[in-house]
Amino acid sequence: MEKYVVDERNGLEYELVGDYYIVAGEDEPPARPIGIWGAMRRDYLKQHRQNVYYGLLFSGKLNDHLADIEEQAQEMMWTLPKQMAKAEGVTEELKRKDQMAWVGAMNNIQARVREIISNELIYS
Repeated sequence: MEKYVVDERNGLEYELVGDYYIVAGEDEPPARPIGIWGAMRRDYLKQHRQNVYYGLLFSGKLNDHLADIEEQAQEMMWTLPKQMAKAEGVTEELKRKDQMAWVGAMNNIQARVREIISNELIYS
């Protein structure tokens, strides 16, 4: 059997893999990481927005969607705490003077950032 066969009806090239011919194409780009935020979005869509989930899944866009959500969430996790800390006066000076107050304020900010990401990206 030949390694590659071209179907003249549709112009596709097929590659022999084991005993079967599969469509030969360019290698797929490396998968983008989904991470925890993408997994949370996937679970939400699967449980509460099944039409959207299956639409993305069958169109082949689910992993890209989840990777985009992960990237947006990571960007928000990086920028929002800095902005909120600056706006609320949680500074290095506070950290130096009262570490426990600083830790409490930063934990509060982190919790609010996670809630914002959940409401705006994951459960929308």
